[in-house]
Amino acid sequence: MLTTWVVAPTRLPLVRRRCHACASERFRASGKFRVNAHHKRIDAWLLVLCAECGDTAKLTLLERANVRAVRPGLLDRLHDNDPALTAELLQDPAVLRRNRVALDWDGAWRLDTGGPEHRDREVIDVSVRFAARIPVRPVRLVAEGCGLSRAEAGRLAEEGKLVAAVRLDARLCGDFSFTLKR
Repeated sequence: MLTTWVVAPTRLPLVRRRCHACASERFRASGKFRVNAHHKRIDAWLLVLCAECGDTAKLTLLERANVRAVRPGLLDRLHDNDPALTAELLQDPAVLRRNRVALDWDGAWRLDTGGPEHRDREVIDVSVRFAARIPVRPVRLVAEGCGLSRAEAGRLAEEGKLVAAVRLDARLCGDFSFTLKR
């Protein structure tokens, strides 16, 4: 019987970036956007706040873009400070790369296994789905979902009792499946 687990976000991740005011390394998304138009050109930023001192920094979204090249729906969402747009843009690799920042997902996600009744079965077939691009090691998910320690999950993988088509010790943010034989 195939069981589906879901890795879901519980809050927005923190942004790793150095604060100029207090040298902190973490910022939280404010959920607010700043949009500035210069004739036919437009700039847009996502505002982030330092987790320590509250200083504001900007993540560039649009820079000197032609207004006609920007979808009207996107402009409306920027002006309305759409919280769903904040979540989308924080997970956009192009935005992260452009601003030279990374995300800190520590404590910002949970694993929904559907209950502990699968733990006492001899063979478990699990499909893991990601609701967002959350980088996590599959061995951590297996350990947490099956009530094992990470060392024990690693030992089961070495013995061939934990089988997956992906590397279990590398960070992954896409769907995968595994089989655990006890």
